[in-house]
Amino acid sequence: MPTISPSTLSALLTAALAQQPTKPLVLALDGRCGSGKTTLAAALAKQFPASITLHTDDFYLPPAQRVRGWQHIPCANMDLARLREQVLAPAYAGQAVSYRGYSCREGAYRQVQQFATQPLVILEGSYSHHPQLTDCETLRVFLTCSKPEQERRLRAREGERYASFAARWIPLEEAYFAKYRIAETADFVVDTTAV
Repeated sequence: MPTISPSTLSALLTAALAQQPTKPLVLALDGRCGSGKTTLAAALAKQFPASITLHTDDFYLPPAQRVRGWQHIPCANMDLARLREQVLAPAYAGQAVSYRGYSCREGAYRQVQQFATQPLVILEGSYSHHPQLTDCETLRVFLTCSKPEQERRLRAREGERYASFAARWIPLEEAYFAKYRIAETADFVVDTTAV
């Protein structure tokens, strides 16, 4: 898995889309929390306006549907089956998609979102390289950054919630990365430490 820059990724996407593929190119951005997945997805969506962006954060399970002990099981808080069936597989097949994202903060499903078919589908978020999803993905990119930079970014983002966030989510993500060899099986790695 070669390490590339965000600009190289952009150039790869430009070249791939210039070939006018017969079905959408599905780019999956996975990686460490605080590594810039959402930021890179937003930048790519701006550069490629004929795209849709999907967020794995919209596919958390409501607490009542989570298995006992989910806090210690990687991906057990995610509805990956719904993500695959309702959104990713249809988008990969070149079909329009609609779904209701679940908000953990609000504890409720949001309004229906609808997306027309586009040549580029950007799936960003933790667990986007899960084996349940990879057959619906064209290109998988793993984002990372140094531990000190990750801590700096997460402290800025989470504020006073940083300690509990880091204690809960970082170990779950790292266990997921190790179990499924996420970084090792990605097509490319983008290190955002200096970005």
